[in-house]
Amino acid sequence: MAAMTSSSRPLLNRRLAEFGTTIFAEMSALALQTGSINLGQGFPDTDGPEEVREAAVRALRDGRGNQYPPGPGVPELRTAIAAHQQRRYGLSYDPDTEVLVTAGATEAIAAALLALVEPGDEVIAFEPYYDSYAACIAMAGGTRVPVTLRPGAGRFRLDLDELRAAVTDRTRLLLINTPHNPTGTVLTREELAAIAELAVERDLLVVTDEVYEHLVFDDAEHLPLAAFPGMRERTVSIGSAGKTFSFTGWKVGWLTSTSALVTAVRSAKQYLTYVASGPFQYAVAEALALPDSYFAAFRDDMLVKRDLLAGGLAEAGFEVFRPAGTYFVTTDIRPLGETDGFAFCRALPERAGVVAIPNAVFYDHREAGAPFVRFAFCKRTEVLQEAVKRLKSLAG
Repeated sequence: MAAMTSSSRPLLNRRLAEFGTTIFAEMSALALQTGSINLGQGFPDTDGPEEVREAAVRALRDGRGNQYPPGPGVPELRTAIAAHQQRRYGLSYDPDTEVLVTAGATEAIAAALLALVEPGDEVIAFEPYYDSYAACIAMAGGTRVPVTLRPGAGRFRLDLDELRAAVTDRTRLLLINTPHNPTGTVLTREELAAIAELAVERDLLVVTDEVYEHLVFDDAEHLPLAAFPGMRERTVSIGSAGKTFSFTGWKVGWLTSTSALVTAVRSAKQYLTYVASGPFQYAVAEALALPDSYFAAFRDDMLVKRDLLAGGLAEAGFEVFRPAGTYFVTTDIRPLGETDGFAFCRALPERAGVVAIPNAVFYDHREAGAPFVRFAFCKRTEVLQEAVKRLKSLAG
């Protein structure tokens, strides 16, 4: 019997009406159905460092974190996060008042937007954007204002004039992602300085998603926006263990900011998960203290994989935007005679035995993203080699 309701009003909150099943669920199901190589969803197919996994086992056995950990996160991890920010970027944070541990970066984003945005506030985000941004802005009652990164000279670029024009009297917050998923763009020092000047001039809050901070390639450099003049007091910086240590299932993220901003975000966060990932927090504290050689080797391994996949995609006929950061490659399918990324990705498993993601799902302006398709290269080398072999069939 169909479920009955007391009115004709839809069951789903109207703020979420535009959000259905994610494209990741659809494409991952298609990968299983067809036996295809899944280069769609961005998770590694191998675990991270053995010593970090063993640290989690020790914590479990020693009874550390098996019950509710402290709301802000275990002291060892908060101290390790503060030390990481100081060592890598010269940013000083008090681990007791200016660091908050979250259930992954996704919860950090959600809590920050729920805490800082009210109905009617405008939030500027660069499109294409990580899909949870739109949902979290909607749940907060904010209005999403996209500023489009546009392809040119081998990368996707920010139009600073377009960004300035997007700011209105209703703008509350800039949501910045660098290194940028899905385009692989890493914002330059000049671009970040201009964003900082705009935020100070218009008195805007900024949330920066920096989960790929350790995955920058070639001459690119990750520069936290919080380090620019006038930005520490208005910026919430978000990081994550999942992307850096290849333990995405542990869901350990964090944010750093002023005591006032952290307190505000914690007020929302405590009613989401309250706490999470107790034993894993102790393990991530040890991971953040790994020597620089770990981070360099991790980056170098991903660089080899980037070049393997990017080269194979170019040989298959795609126009390839070789990423300066993250572990995603965005391609243009028009050289293959295609224009619709959705149709292309839905047909690709049968055509070539590979799954990818249409970038258009990350756009408000769907037409701007229509010909672009994203592939993930955070997979074993032999998997990427087989994917490249299969994709070459597209070249005819």
